[in-house]
Amino acid sequence: MVITYNGMLATELGEVCWQKSWHSNPNGECVELAALPSGEIAMRNSRFPTGPVLLYTQAEITAFLAGAKDGEFDHLLDGANHLTRQ
Repeated sequence: MVITYNGMLATELGEVCWQKSWHSNPNGECVELAALPSGEIAMRNSRFPTGPVLLYTQAEITAFLAGAKDGEFDHLLDGANHLTRQ
């Protein structure tokens, strides 16, 4: 059994199935996710596929996706450097 931790190298996770969005940039600037046997979700930057990963619980990913669907992070893409909601 692999002991997982934030910042571990993606290659240390062994054989996992990485998935990226169909909306991803064709230049390889993508975020990829993988479901781990432990139930955690690993996230990596596709530009650095062997680099470090961040680990999240399913509840954390669920909350993030709900916020993204609601547009809570849209301000990060319009060049604004301040939060308009909390």
